[in-house]
Amino acid sequence: MTLRLVTWNIKTGGSGGRLDAVVALLARERPDIVALQELRDFQRHDHQRMREVAGTLGMTPVLAPSAFGQPVAVLVRPPLTITHRSAVRWRLHHAAAAVTVPTPAGPLTVVSTHLNPFRPYRRLREAYWLAHRYRAPLTLITGDLNSLDPQTGHSERLSRLPDLYRRRHLARDGRVDTRAIAAFQTAGFTDLWRTAGEGDGLTVPTSKGGGHEFSNAGMRLDYLLARPDLAARATQARVIRGDEAEWASDHYPLAVTLDL
Repeated sequence: MTLRLVTWNIKTGGSGGRLDAVVALLARERPDIVALQELRDFQRHDHQRMREVAGTLGMTPVLAPSAFGQPVAVLVRPPLTITHRSAVRWRLHHAAAAVTVPTPAGPLTVVSTHLNPFRPYRRLREAYWLAHRYRAPLTLITGDLNSLDPQTGHSERLSRLPDLYRRRHLARDGRVDTRAIAAFQTAGFTDLWRTAGEGDGLTVPTSKGGGHEFSNAGMRLDYLLARPDLAARATQARVIRGDEAEWASDHYPLAVTLDL
């Protein structure tokens, strides 16, 4: 079984007429599972907007509301079925939506989350908590983690950012903060970009979608983190570029193919 997943921060719910472009891209890509972040207003009126988007895509949604108004979600395409679902807000700046679906390789758990964008230490705590909550063999934690990876040199890119936004990625001692991704890796998660990625992997900013907090630095803030049994089944990871992806959000969508 080949399963395709796309994760995407769609920037404040696709406001300003961008949501149609988001849906059009996802309809064309036709992934089996979609993880979405920054779904502002998707929880209003009994999740009406979430239901409309899911209905257009022919998928089943699980939405996790956020105390700061930016829900996250996982959408699943039939014939995949959801055997377990959860929406987590406790201990998280935004939220985490998790689903488990049966596959020939065993139950697959996908967690869509959006870590603290402002404070590195709180981001680290969120990463540590998520990594230890979700430990089943076929688990994928994905989304906008607002984090830099410890395997890359970031000083030159960060030097291009205004001080206000550069501080979001610095520890108290002024060093580049990569602790959140390191916490996932220490807990046994594999960064699928390192094992199956194509291209430079940069997910922000898009060419026409704004993203002033990223300036012209170009960073990888969106991740696919898998437990070892699942990481071995990732055959391709890529950033989706071109067409609507250039302006529908300030983040590019990120896709992975899994052999299950």
